[in-house]
Amino acid sequence: MPSNHSRRTFLKAVAGATLLAACSDDDSDTPTSGGPDDPADLQFWTWATNIEQVVDGWNKKNPTQKVTVNRLAQGEELITKILTAHRAGNAPDLMQAEYQALPVLITNGVAKDLSAVASSVKSEFTDGTWSLTSFGGKTYGIPQDVGPMMLYYREDLFTQYGLTVPKTWAEFAEVAKVVRQKDPKRYLATFSSGDPGWFAGLAEQAGANWWTNDNGTWTVAINDAATKKVADFWGKLVNDGTLSGKPMYTPEWNTAMSDGTLLAWPSAIWGAGVLEGVAGSTKGKWKMVPMPQWDAGAPATGYWGGSATAIWAKSKQQAQAEKFVKWLNTDPESVELLVSAGGIYPAATKGQSTPALSKAPAMMPNQPTFYADAAAIAKTARGFNWAPNVNVTYGQYSDIFAKAIQDKSDFTAATDALQAASVADLKKQGFTVKGA
Repeated sequence: MPSNHSRRTFLKAVAGATLLAACSDDDSDTPTSGGPDDPADLQFWTWATNIEQVVDGWNKKNPTQKVTVNRLAQGEELITKILTAHRAGNAPDLMQAEYQALPVLITNGVAKDLSAVASSVKSEFTDGTWSLTSFGGKTYGIPQDVGPMMLYYREDLFTQYGLTVPKTWAEFAEVAKVVRQKDPKRYLATFSSGDPGWFAGLAEQAGANWWTNDNGTWTVAINDAATKKVADFWGKLVNDGTLSGKPMYTPEWNTAMSDGTLLAWPSAIWGAGVLEGVAGSTKGKWKMVPMPQWDAGAPATGYWGGSATAIWAKSKQQAQAEKFVKWLNTDPESVELLVSAGGIYPAATKGQSTPALSKAPAMMPNQPTFYADAAAIAKTARGFNWAPNVNVTYGQYSDIFAKAIQDKSDFTAATDALQAASVADLKKQGFTVKGA
């Protein structure tokens, strides 16, 4: 999770950049050096774990097209450095970007339009995954990893208290009430004001799509019916004391996940690794299932996390960079290494059944089918579009919802406030917003 410092640095960089109201086509006349098989020296700015092992495999097979990894930073801080390098004319040929940060690269003319590449790789991904890198009918990155959401629960405590694993959100609410009745010291789960990406994933599952861009005009729908349904559901349960309202990723939360104060966690595929770090003593006591559903007859989930690989629009080695990006994110050998060495959950659907995922996470030896179950869940993930001011919106989310929890006020009103804040910021940055 990005620190407040990195968020402030990121926002400052974005505010200082020249933001365009529509996706840039500046790369159309950029001189390139050769075709896809011609010699190249590609620079790759990334933070992916052990990515060097994957790149070494490429370099051995392609000695005249060397890729050099540079780990300047990660997440938002890396995007800040890329924006600075772009304005100076020396950005890397290749860059890793979280999905929610990709629009910043697009609107600043950094990311190359990869629509021409799409025809050869799009079938490797689900429509929901592909949409994470597509804006205004164009594609600006090749998906690398995804974070489909799922529910983790303490199987031992569910058995102890005679609880039924909820398959719908209505059942989730009922189980939450039973937990409080059986042991007032425990909660089924918590609502976190510190994790806007988590809330966005919950809204996404319900059918929300907060931002859309139509020829440079943005439509913002953070307070749409789907999001308000999610907010109302959680708000009522938090305000009446049925669910906790304390944030995640704090020492208190770590303890609650370990000692059984919290019995469940709506999270993502990478959640098993987090549990290993914060609640290692409960190894073998957790189990993963699909998220509770709003409509049991139409299974769906959202995304929380993930990133793509983009290409600099001003790179003079674009054809070679495209060749590498396709190999990196779809080649079986590369994807296998991304999983086994990097610990990611691959975006490519074939990669989700790679041999590297044949074993359950260390934290969950009691669920040998963990990754097979996760692959089935991933197929139900909805797509979501992001805007160039995601970080401003995320920052406002934390403030607005923290106050709503403290005041025990209406969570749906909080989505109205978040909508207003996001629209105001887009307009302030010079974007055209529909209806505003």
